Amino acid sequence: MPKFTKIAIVGAMEEEVAHIAASLSNVKHNKAASLDVSCGVLECEDGGKIEVAATVGGMGLVNAAATVQYLIDEYKPQAVIFSGIAGNLNKNLHTNDVVLGKTLRYLDTDMRMINQWKPFTNEYHSDDYLLKTADSVLTKMGINHILGTIASGGYFVDTPEKVAEVIEATQADAVEMEGAAILHVAARNDVPALVVRAMSDNADTKYEEFHTFDISEYADTAAKMTVNIVRNL
Repeated sequence: MPKFTKIAIVGAMEEEVAHIAASLSNVKHNKAASLDVSCGVLECEDGGKIEVAATVGGMGLVNAAATVQYLIDEYKPQAVIFSGIAGNLNKNLHTNDVVLGKTLRYLDTDMRMINQWKPFTNEYHSDDYLLKTADSVLTKMGINHILGTIASGGYFVDTPEKVAEVIEATQADAVEMEGAAILHVAARNDVPALVVRAMSDNADTKYEEFHTFDISEYADTAAKMTVNIVRNL
């Protein structure tokens, strides 16, 4: 039987959640808190079943935090997984490679004040068991990946100057706008969590271009991995 029998999965955009929702059986939709939550069952590799609540939470730290808190309160998941895309900062990685968020750091937050409240830390970490499972699954799938550091901030990173600033401030392998908030809220609630990010570009795509950019290939990579990770818990 799987270690976890009830999981919440979050993505920032529709493309990041569509494949996950399509993989569930007996799906019901619950609409509340500006969310459309797909609730269903995922068959596991060992024959067990996991209840999944999957939803698009929207882009940004506040949207991510609000979504995870709602899912934890409403569905009582035993673990939370965030699946999506990110900008690559690691010269040894390429588009569609993956960073599993071993460490998440806020990009533009003074942690001296934030860390005065639970979980009393300057950075956040994905759950060891979830990381180990994800690492094993991605290795079997033949997907190039690392257990790395991800920076989460409130602005879109799209120039060499901004990339340099992010790397200097966080030593991150990838940059995005939700992951640290996901792990932060999960830690406050004592819920294990994991961040999975497929690299969509090298953090060099202007937002105006990204807004019309076809991210489906990279979002599908992250989603398919997430489904396989959950099936092997």
